[in-house]
Amino acid sequence: MSKRASRSKNRGSLLRQQSSTDSLQEKKKDGNANTSATMNGVMLEHRRKHASFDSSSPSSQAASLMGSSSFSLDDEIPKLGGEDEEDGPSKGFFELSKKDQSNFLLLVLLYFLQGIPMGLAHGSVPFLLKHNVSYAAIGVFSLAAYPYSLKLLWSPIVDAVWSPKVGRRKSWILPIQTISGFSMIWLGRNINRMMKEAGETDSGVWTFTWWWFALVFLCATQDIAVDGWALTLLSKSNLAYASTAQTVGLTAGQFLSYTVFLAFNSPDFANKYFRSTPLATGLLELDSYLTFWGWAYLVVTFGLAVMKREDRDRNGDGIGEVYRTMWGILKLKNIQSFIIIHLIAKIGFQANDAVTSLKLLDKGLRQEQLSLVILVDFPVEVFLGYYIGKWCQTYPPMHIWCWSFVGRLVAAGFAQFVVSVFPVGGAGSGFLLLVIAEHVLSTFMNTVMFVAVSAFHAKISDPLIGGTYMTLLATVSNLGGTFPRFFVLKAVDMFTAATCFPPTNPPKADLLKGPLITQPFSCSLEPEKHRCLEGGGLCNVTRDGYYIVNILCIVVGVVTFWGYIKPAVMRIQGLPLRAWRLAG
Repeated sequence: MSKRASRSKNRGSLLRQQSSTDSLQEKKKDGNANTSATMNGVMLEHRRKHASFDSSSPSSQAASLMGSSSFSLDDEIPKLGGEDEEDGPSKGFFELSKKDQSNFLLLVLLYFLQGIPMGLAHGSVPFLLKHNVSYAAIGVFSLAAYPYSLKLLWSPIVDAVWSPKVGRRKSWILPIQTISGFSMIWLGRNINRMMKEAGETDSGVWTFTWWWFALVFLCATQDIAVDGWALTLLSKSNLAYASTAQTVGLTAGQFLSYTVFLAFNSPDFANKYFRSTPLATGLLELDSYLTFWGWAYLVVTFGLAVMKREDRDRNGDGIGEVYRTMWGILKLKNIQSFIIIHLIAKIGFQANDAVTSLKLLDKGLRQEQLSLVILVDFPVEVFLGYYIGKWCQTYPPMHIWCWSFVGRLVAAGFAQFVVSVFPVGGAGSGFLLLVIAEHVLSTFMNTVMFVAVSAFHAKISDPLIGGTYMTLLATVSNLGGTFPRFFVLKAVDMFTAATCFPPTNPPKADLLKGPLITQPFSCSLEPEKHRCLEGGGLCNVTRDGYYIVNILCIVVGVVTFWGYIKPAVMRIQGLPLRAWRLAG
């Protein structure tokens, strides 16, 4: 097909989609600040070539520009007349209008609520489960995180189906948060029983996982609706605050449910700092925590329904049209190569990401010490994140991605060293600094990879379908970090060999927490290990599956990186922008 025919069809697509695309272009622009100087220069050049550009409507501007003989898909997309001529100096929060201030705080609250169950599902619950279940069972529970990696499949439905009486976004947010609230209250009443059953039977693990899968599915659906609402709640000149609200809200919610909850759930932490008489429980328990936030969900949802009115909105593209666009993107050869890269790139770090912290707890790291490690890591990561953004402005993003890939492989090896030298008597202050250094290195390299690949996503996405394009790439990237985890955790148990030996001098019956061990048996799985220790036995680990699986992951990472990933990444990074565009 000729380039002129392609332009003609693209022009028609633009005119049909302009109302919904303008906001997506704004969001993309804010997330891709490193190209703003180039865009401004291109815009000035296009204005010299089109005298009527400033006075026409956005749709006619686009049609005029794309119909020009000098138009090329290799150029950055210039701003249209409906957009701000210049970004101008960034505004502080108190310089925003009262309406934008209140809407910003509303977005922070909605994202914060979303972060509460996410922090539990991704952080605290796996650590609490570790006391009762095997690594393979935690691998099963990791499936609960899949909805965030698959939300692209139903995001067009959330965007296209709604009630005009309630509002485009509130039509989803109100029922989703109501169901989430009641689900968390129900979980709060049954969580202790379900965790006990998860440690006893495989069916208990799957039942526990499906309940959390459903809760994460609700959070992912709410995220789709809130992301869309953010584009209309804030004025166009302040749309950058949408991503700020998401970062602040999600981070705060996950931080509270992960770091803070683990610390206050620890009996040792509570007895050391808050009690004169030691107790066997922490200050916060999972059942009461879930119940409290379930009621908080319902209160906020009621207030949102009564006090916040959503502006009228017009529907954008139909469901079928969005799905057809997604299928067209998937058929691009370069996208297929990029998807393969995303799906295999994170295998090399999976054992480190999924198992190292659990293994440190298994070795004797206390729960409140782990909370301290995460607490120290949080501000360091935020501080260094500023410099990551500057690097992405100076160097090609996928070059930075490749450097951080190697850094994560090194971090995985360093993590194995830290686990292997864990002191028998527990972690003192000196060794805790080593654990902090290991954790900071791993998370920092992870953040560098994420920021760099996100910058590349923004660069190659077709602005005419920017929202669908960006979401598709982000979904595949998330899936690449999610699907291997189940197999990695299962492999740790499979490669572990441990035998429980009966006590040589049987203790008194009143000192035992379970039946006396009289015969040797395998204690490689967590339930058998607990039975061994409670019966006075000694669980002797002859082969730790963590070391084997982590080395295998690193080897796979090294081979795939230098054998396929790096050459493929360097090739696709050098492609012109037209190679990432849909044909007309």
